[in-house]
Amino acid sequence: MARIVLTAVVIVLLNVLVGCQSVDSGRGQLMPDRTMTSLGSARVVNIAEAGETDFVEQIAVNRQAYRQGLELLVKYYIKTGNNMKFKWAKGELSALDSIPQYKYIVEAEVAGSNLRASVSIPEADDLYKDALQLEKDAGVLIFGKNNDMLRLALDKCDRLIRDYPSSDKIDDAAYKAGEIYEYFQDYSIALLYYERAYQWDPDTTHPARFRSARILDKLHRNAEALELYRQAIKTEGKRGKFRIWKEYAERRIKALYKTEEDND
Repeated sequence: MARIVLTAVVIVLLNVLVGCQSVDSGRGQLMPDRTMTSLGSARVVNIAEAGETDFVEQIAVNRQAYRQGLELLVKYYIKTGNNMKFKWAKGELSALDSIPQYKYIVEAEVAGSNLRASVSIPEADDLYKDALQLEKDAGVLIFGKNNDMLRLALDKCDRLIRDYPSSDKIDDAAYKAGEIYEYFQDYSIALLYYERAYQWDPDTTHPARFRSARILDKLHRNAEALELYRQAIKTEGKRGKFRIWKEYAERRIKALYKTEEDND
């Protein structure tokens, strides 16, 4: 009976998620807690030759320099006793924290689809463990998650993918990043990370195809969703632990076919 109730609850939740419609929020791409690291000196970017990474790195350096300059100015006015200008500088520094600052670079996009999860690399394993721990520490959904911790977990996943592209954990990191981006309602980015999980490891132990299909379904990309639901049933659906996902996919296939017939 407990299993039946759990199945019903999960299916209801999945249906609710499919019914939700939203564009990407961008929340998953926000910088975590304005965390700043030493990025070196600003350099001149040749616009004619520069790529996205060059521009983003330049912005990161300029952000850091701007913040450090304001912090030094605040200290200077404290030291000199200029209360009026101290308030100005402090106000500008506080306002800086309210401005959205994005990462812009999506590592799953940069890495491409041809990586293969193949080699056990201890450093990559540690990054993945750190990401899982940060997600756990972020708290459970019903009590409200710590979004900055989730963004730090995303950073760990992205670093793993970027620095250890042959690691056998890249599909795990991609899947975990997909879950977090989906939580942030960055659906197209989550879709990309889920796709990378099964592209990098066709036998991944995660229900990446099912979750990709569900997002395509959400975005009303019906033909793609139908095809991927079928693929998921043939691959991931063979695993007993994904029985609920398989049942859900079968229900959605029927519903999508009916929708197509009604539109004819």
